[in-house]
Amino acid sequence: MVNSWWEIQVFCEPTLEETVFWRFDTFGSYGTSSQRKGQTCLVQTYFPQHRFELLDLAAVSLLLKQDALCSELPPPHVSWRLIDEEDWSKSWKEHWHPQKVGDRLLINPAWLPDPEESDRAVLRLDPGVAFGTGDHATTQLCLESLEMRLEEDASELVVADIGCGSGILSIGALLLGAKRAYAVDTDDMAVSSTHLNREINHISDSRLVVYEGSLDTLITKLDGPVDGILCNILAEVILDLIPRLHEISKPSTWGILSGILLEQSKLVADTLEQNGWVVATLWRRQEWCCLNIRRS
Repeated sequence: MVNSWWEIQVFCEPTLEETVFWRFDTFGSYGTSSQRKGQTCLVQTYFPQHRFELLDLAAVSLLLKQDALCSELPPPHVSWRLIDEEDWSKSWKEHWHPQKVGDRLLINPAWLPDPEESDRAVLRLDPGVAFGTGDHATTQLCLESLEMRLEEDASELVVADIGCGSGILSIGALLLGAKRAYAVDTDDMAVSSTHLNREINHISDSRLVVYEGSLDTLITKLDGPVDGILCNILAEVILDLIPRLHEISKPSTWGILSGILLEQSKLVADTLEQNGWVVATLWRRQEWCCLNIRRS
């Protein structure tokens, strides 16, 4: 059980914001937010104390300053402090509000009442310590891609969500009409978060099946191939998964992959092509992109 958290604050040039997000992701951040303070951007993130030591904090600070120098930008001001569980929870909840994504979804913090009048499907979420609040560009790109994929009758479609985090993509797929979702994550806290959000959204455990693990787990647990694959994690992890994605796929299977910086997209696309996949579309938001893929 997590009791204490490192809160890291980075004041930087707005053009450095996405690089800061990416750096935090590579270190395993448990939630990142940003806001503008005049001409400066404030990026905040959180790491559980038992997984992040002072040496790691110093390494992050140094890398962020190196990133700024490489971009010919002023070095950011980085600070950190140790806070307890209650303060951590209160801190990020104060800045998170209902958010419309695409044309059909509304992400609503679980501790707030549902909007009285909305023609959107309400996705109630309490991400806890898991990645995925709907605020990050990659999550939005994935949900918008899902909406496109599931705009027609999706009542028989089954999807797999690799690196599910808070479960937001699996739940989004089910709210958009999918029949069933299988969600996996190697982080036990992410698995717990997905279980919680499944209950908050009144989804049965037969429709959203959650396991601790990764692609290997799905290969052994699934009864058959899935119709869609969702994967919003780091590009380095996606590259490792690609050679075995065919083991849970059928000829008509599609995929939505994100967590990929634009500069990494060619390497990911080339690796997909080498393993029997085609990039149908590439959607971009800021420095991030989302690859919509299908079997070749």
